[in-house]
Amino acid sequence: MEQPPTGDGWSHETKFDGYGTQAIKDADGIRFYTETEIDWTAKYRPLAKEAAALEAESFIIECETIVTDEAGLSDFHALRSAITRRPQDLYLVAFDLLHLNGHDLRDMALKNRREILHASILAGGRIQFSGALPGTGDAVHHLACEANLEGIVS
Repeated sequence: MEQPPTGDGWSHETKFDGYGTQAIKDADGIRFYTETEIDWTAKYRPLAKEAAALEAESFIIECETIVTDEAGLSDFHALRSAITRRPQDLYLVAFDLLHLNGHDLRDMALKNRREILHASILAGGRIQFSGALPGTGDAVHHLACEANLEGIVS
């Protein structure tokens, strides 16, 4: 979509240039799956300890796995090499909480799921929360283009 949606009912976030990932914690431990349902837990091993530390018995979190460049922007090319050579450079950017402690949250409003998710992520770690950006869709889209970001998600 070339132009973001308008209206007060929308929030807008940065689109990161990485791999869509589901982080899962349950009785079997921590696992990470790609959007195509491939188990990449072994490749994302450095992130497992932080995911296990999130205060929940179980969860399913929608994330993007990224690596950042010197400017702090996600860098897909660097991500591909980091997965095999420097997995300690990986970050998970979390944006949605689908299940928590055995409860399916998908019928809950996205805003409420995101509030719960945000409260559960410790600041400064390799798992970060993708916060909504202030402003209208047009303004956020303009700033994302000016900053050479991948785009926005509304």
